[in-house]
Amino acid sequence: MNFLKRAWWRLRAHVIKTLMLTGLFFVVCTLVLSGFLIQSAAARAADGAKKSVGAVVTMQLDLNALMNSGKGGTPANGQSPGLIGPNGDLHIDLVDKICKSPVVVQCNYTTQGGAAPSSDIKLYQPPGAQSSGGVGVDFFQGDGVRDLNAVQDFRNGDSKLIAGTGIGPDSPADGVVIEKRLADANHLKVGAKVHFKIGELDPALDHTKEFPYTVVGIYSSDKASATGQNVPAMLDPGNQLYFTAAGASTLLGKTGDGVVNQATFTLADPADLGRLKADATAAGADLSIFPLSINDKEYQTLVGPITKTAGFATVTVWLVSIGGTVILGLIVAFSLRERRKEMGVLLSMGEKKPRLLGQHLVEVFACAVLAIAGATAISTVLSRSVGNHMLAGEVSSAENAPKDNTPDHSNVLGASSSGSGSDTPTVTPISKLDVRVGSSDIARIGAAGLGIAAAATLIPGIAVLRLNPREILTKGD
Repeated sequence: MNFLKRAWWRLRAHVIKTLMLTGLFFVVCTLVLSGFLIQSAAARAADGAKKSVGAVVTMQLDLNALMNSGKGGTPANGQSPGLIGPNGDLHIDLVDKICKSPVVVQCNYTTQGGAAPSSDIKLYQPPGAQSSGGVGVDFFQGDGVRDLNAVQDFRNGDSKLIAGTGIGPDSPADGVVIEKRLADANHLKVGAKVHFKIGELDPALDHTKEFPYTVVGIYSSDKASATGQNVPAMLDPGNQLYFTAAGASTLLGKTGDGVVNQATFTLADPADLGRLKADATAAGADLSIFPLSINDKEYQTLVGPITKTAGFATVTVWLVSIGGTVILGLIVAFSLRERRKEMGVLLSMGEKKPRLLGQHLVEVFACAVLAIAGATAISTVLSRSVGNHMLAGEVSSAENAPKDNTPDHSNVLGASSSGSGSDTPTVTPISKLDVRVGSSDIARIGAAGLGIAAAATLIPGIAVLRLNPREILTKGD
């Protein structure tokens, strides 16, 4: 008789056992498929987070490494300050080469410095305030940027451009953006020509020479001026200037293409750091002196809770798969013991052992297919509910965890001149799973379900069918 027919008759004749086996398979497949769906949703969320925030890599001078390399300048003594020397300069042309790396999504850099007033532009002094008169404080705070819109105060709305244009990659080297209070105090408008002196305290530099600049933009800051006495002029928000990096370098006494204090490179994927290092080395950067350090804090904040949830789902899949295989194997083993007489008679009549084993496989596979179909229908709702509940717990734990005070290197000018670190934009962890069943998920649960069915049937089945018909009928239980 055809073993497929025997399997069909067996399933119909023992409906209760068929339903019990199908129910057990249904539970196992539902849990496994729910785990698969949570894993898939977490992977999609992680990919989306990479595209939305990426990772910021910072490049700046490691002073200790420079000194240990023997390439540093002169140390300080009682009569003059120490000098870093030209080997500690990170040049703009080198950074621009690294910016062209295919893994870099966005590039920024800054040159922090100062500018001394000249005959045609004076420091802004708010009413009632007096200059401290200290050495090195009656300067403008002059920062060179590649993109003014990336400066924190402009990014979070504390400052906004009200006339002219900002600083961008294509801005002229002599462009400067000034604050409205300074512009009003000196009667300056967009297009005006002004001069600044070097704002560096190095006695070897010429502090009398004036360098021409053009006012390309005027901005307004929401920060109020301090009205107390002895307030350093360079700390007043009205005296904050923005140059190009090359323009700011000139006022530091640097010649050539200009230098930067810090460069940041935004990557689409934190895993691209190795490629960026290779491209930086090829461009001529000495990464022992100018190391690249990654800050993927926003990415980790976004995906941290969901990664833990996916990890728990992975453990669940393995535990349920192994436990389901063991339990189903025991059930099939007990079923085979009950059917010793049936198997012995069939083998005595000339039935082949593979065909007999095939009958049991068909019976279990039939139950598994029904269970997989049912699990596919219900697992989306179950995994979404359970996954979001687990994720909410992980998000709550992350929010209550101690805060990481690592500086945000995506802030081009940090907290030194463009606002406090508390204004740094924050991201909210992913709190919901986008759960949906795809063809790949169905294929995975189909393979897992049928694999469990095959293992649960073949392991005990082969052990029994190794016996000959006489042994099967006479060995007993």
